[in-house]
Amino acid sequence: MAGTNYIEILKNKIDADNFAKISALKNSKLHKFVAEAIELFEPAGVFICTDDAKDIAWIREYAKQTGEEKPLAIEGHTYHFDGPQDQGRDKEVTKYLLPKGTSLGQGINSIEKQEGLSEIFGLMKGQMNGRKMLVMFFCLGPTNSEFSIPCVQITDSPYVGHSEFILYRPGYEQFKNIGDSPDFFRFMHTEGELENFVSKNPDKKRIYIDLNENIVYSVNTQYAGNTVGLKKLALRLAINKSDKEGWLAEHMFLMGIKGPKGRITYFSGAFPSACGKTSTAMLPGQTIIGDDIAYLRIKGDEIRCVNVEQGIFGIIQDVNPDSDPVIYKALNTPGEVIFGNCLIVDGRPYWLGMGRPLPEKGLNYIGQWTKGMKDSKGADIHPSHKNARYTVRLDSLANCDKNLNNPKGVVLGAVVYGGRDSDTCVPVEQAYDWTEGIIAKGASLESETTAATIGTEGVRSFNLMSNLDFLAIPLGKYIQNNLDIVRRLKKTPLIFSVNYFLRDENRKYLNGMLDKLVWMLWAELRVHGDIDAVKTPTGLIPKYKDLAELFSANLKKDYATDDYVKQFTIRIPQLLAKYDRIEAIYRKETNVPQIVFETFKTIRGRLKDLQNKKGDYVSPLAL
Repeated sequence: MAGTNYIEILKNKIDADNFAKISALKNSKLHKFVAEAIELFEPAGVFICTDDAKDIAWIREYAKQTGEEKPLAIEGHTYHFDGPQDQGRDKEVTKYLLPKGTSLGQGINSIEKQEGLSEIFGLMKGQMNGRKMLVMFFCLGPTNSEFSIPCVQITDSPYVGHSEFILYRPGYEQFKNIGDSPDFFRFMHTEGELENFVSKNPDKKRIYIDLNENIVYSVNTQYAGNTVGLKKLALRLAINKSDKEGWLAEHMFLMGIKGPKGRITYFSGAFPSACGKTSTAMLPGQTIIGDDIAYLRIKGDEIRCVNVEQGIFGIIQDVNPDSDPVIYKALNTPGEVIFGNCLIVDGRPYWLGMGRPLPEKGLNYIGQWTKGMKDSKGADIHPSHKNARYTVRLDSLANCDKNLNNPKGVVLGAVVYGGRDSDTCVPVEQAYDWTEGIIAKGASLESETTAATIGTEGVRSFNLMSNLDFLAIPLGKYIQNNLDIVRRLKKTPLIFSVNYFLRDENRKYLNGMLDKLVWMLWAELRVHGDIDAVKTPTGLIPKYKDLAELFSANLKKDYATDDYVKQFTIRIPQLLAKYDRIEAIYRKETNVPQIVFETFKTIRGRLKDLQNKKGDYVSPLAL
């Protein structure tokens, strides 16, 4: 209410030590937020967490005291379980709170704002009774930076707090710096009623996002993707904020590729799930800044980027000494690591694809598990969930880039888009220019489903820039923002597409697991104009001799001409079908930039010209 003195309310609701911490932040919007949360949640006590190491350690220990985390045999390692019906981001109950009569476009979930607020406040009312309310401060992006976004998280889950202190930079001092500015993100979460340490009412799970107020509410859930506000929930807020301010918030890794004479070129990359994103960001011999979310800003005549996070909340399935040696080592070394929804036996975590046999019984997210157990639908219950996770700081990895916390970010040399595609796109290709790259590679990104997880193999799922699930603005506006960001630059970053999943007529993969290193090293050389390329209707592909040299020097592997021809043949019927599919999707949307359709027309024209001259399938040696 107008005129309410929220700092006085807080003084009466919080003990003296914690009141001193909150009153040191001279921000009236923050005081109002915390006071209203206390009134809503009715907690037994309030803990205000500063950047002090003692406060952060208290959160970590409190997670173990409450039973939300339990210690493992390796020092500093803990495990956490979410409920059986709370094992991933829940799209169905994640909605935008929108004023009556407004829409963000088809396929974007929303609810009328007042209706949604009434519902979620009803679910939240009194839910911290008998529990402690935690108020924590973080910073998206490096602190004291043009990229910094201060955030405040209110939760009753110390697991959420512990996760966020691994994943994000502490932000209490950042709040001191912003004074009374209202420009920060807010997150309000409660686990709701608990049973055996997990949320008891997943059917009443709700995650509601208010773009106008930069606030996210979540209730009756513990899974980090629904509760760690600064991750994909904050990405939605940041996409909306960046739209208004002229920068980009992207679902992208950020890594350094090493070129000749010690040169490092920074790449960002967007890949849908199961398309090779993390394995690319962790390529042997290269450096990693981040694996998930990046902010991009124009600075002078450059695009500069930062990793929003300082840690990784990664899928643990198939992390083993061969596929991910750096991560595997970190997961077996003393230090701060949280394992989520793995199998636990004798104080040790086990997961699918870890490179050794798994025990036949143990403790997991359903309770006591034994091999052969079935769920209510008759399907096998895996020892470790397929979406089981690890949470670890990036600086615990041997390949962490020295610029992780650089407040100026790094200069972007190139963007790469990758999808899962068995029969259409070549392993690596450079777009002719930024516009064509954004439209024909980023905004045309697809990923095939797999038989192992869906039951029908080869169904293509559209996912522009791998950001479709998180769009907080209309799709056409998002594409236009990506096109516009380079308009003032004299030299734009290059754009590449990659595809690690091409197969032959016998369904055998045409690429080796580590071939992606060569594709990325080739792209790095192209950024600096060190080598030439072959023109195709859809972009520029490598010359055979350059790839042969890269395979020999970096993988100690002979690269056969026959492999080159199979991998880089131009598959014209499939490419034409792809652009027909993508254009049909955009024809159903409103306000899509006309340049999108003009670009598809231009590429189709090039493809048909080549088809008329050389047939449906054209060897790269014939170009």
